[in-house]
Amino acid sequence: MSPKYETLLVSVENKVCHVQINRPDKANSMSLEFWEDIGNVFEWIDKTPEVRVVVLSAIGKHFCAGLDLSMFGSTLASETDCEARKREALRLNILQLQDRLSLIERCRKPVLAAVQGGCIGGGIDMISACDMRYSGGDVYFTIKEIDIGMTADVGTLQRLPYIIGDGIMRELAYTGRNVYGEEAQAIGMVNKHFETKESMMEEVMRIASDIAAKSPISIRGTKEMIIYTRSHTVEDGLNYIATWNAAMLQSNDLMETMTAKAEGRDPVFSD
Repeated sequence: MSPKYETLLVSVENKVCHVQINRPDKANSMSLEFWEDIGNVFEWIDKTPEVRVVVLSAIGKHFCAGLDLSMFGSTLASETDCEARKREALRLNILQLQDRLSLIERCRKPVLAAVQGGCIGGGIDMISACDMRYSGGDVYFTIKEIDIGMTADVGTLQRLPYIIGDGIMRELAYTGRNVYGEEAQAIGMVNKHFETKESMMEEVMRIASDIAAKSPISIRGTKEMIIYTRSHTVEDGLNYIATWNAAMLQSNDLMETMTAKAEGRDPVFSD
């Protein structure tokens, strides 16, 4: 049975977990409860074998309006009169928020973001931690932190250069301008833009189902290698995959693939 959360709707069907942000009356802004929920659900997903792929979407007009303004008070609050301790507490708060979104990236299962409406500020941090991104309808993306006098601090500046390239990322981070669907596809912020949210969701679910039918251990290994390679040399990456496959080629999935091909059927893999 799928767990229940205050700010998320979670369902699992045919090995695909659909996580929907459910604060439409607040434009799906990221409240304190949301930060707890998003971390908890991805911890649950990572350790739940029957979940092989995740689709992250949102209910309502907008995907995510970024940090809920009420969070600023709780993030900055401190009971001490020592300035150094106040700053240390604030740093720890920021690190904790970073870690909640890093759980999306660390999750061993691929995460597909399906975005409609506004994806603002912290929303960009969140989708940057996903494996793939898709958009539909009247969508726009903006690194809004610059317009409120702060530096984005929960993952956008660290992950987005690997997705859209350094130069365009700098332009968006420095200007805070909106990027709409067709441009988002052109610069690689999304894999594909669709005319409507409905057509986007149909295709994203199809892609998720296709991934869910593959060898789960091979998919998990592929994600592990991709993330590892981002911050290591080619030589390091080659050494790691050699070590990984020295163990993982013993998987029953390899034999099942060969047997299924010989028998003219689709392979069926254990979770």
